[in-house]
Amino acid sequence: MGGRLAGLLRRFLLRPLLTVAALGYFLIDAVALEALRPLAAWIGRQRFAERLAARIRRLGPYPTLALFVVPLVVLEPLKPVGLYLMGTGHAVQGALLLGAVELVKVTLVERLFHIGKDKLLTIPAFAWCYVQVVRWLAWLTALPPWQAAKRVVGRVRTTIRPALEVVRGWARTLRGRLRAVSKRG
Repeated sequence: MGGRLAGLLRRFLLRPLLTVAALGYFLIDAVALEALRPLAAWIGRQRFAERLAARIRRLGPYPTLALFVVPLVVLEPLKPVGLYLMGTGHAVQGALLLGAVELVKVTLVERLFHIGKDKLLTIPAFAWCYVQVVRWLAWLTALPPWQAAKRVVGRVRTTIRPALEVVRGWARTLRGRLRAVSKRG
């Protein structure tokens, strides 16, 4: 009877809780990725990043895997620490830690993955894991809560787009004025 109760608890309580936790975790990742993608793209266009990418492309599959996995192993455990800090009354420190981890992860790990994806997929275990993650993400993003969140994000993006254009205009004007001042000086 105890084994049956444990199975029911796992099935009807633990599994849904873990699914909700995973959804929240991936939602935070997805939002951070979208927010930081322009910065990551800008960093990727810088000369030092292009030279580094060329060096990485010359590596074999397993050194590329090490470059990809080591930052993940270091960064991912810091996310729950940030959430813990936020939950224990240290909201600013927790948010700063989460922000820094996401910034480094998006700019470093995402870039490493895209640079070395073809080599990484030649490693059978990595390719299998990649297929499983892609399938799981496809299932996750097809769920109604995800679709609802996506619609809300789209509406928010549409709403704030005019304000972002104004800020971008100010930034272009400021850059132009700073260039003019630096040329005079």
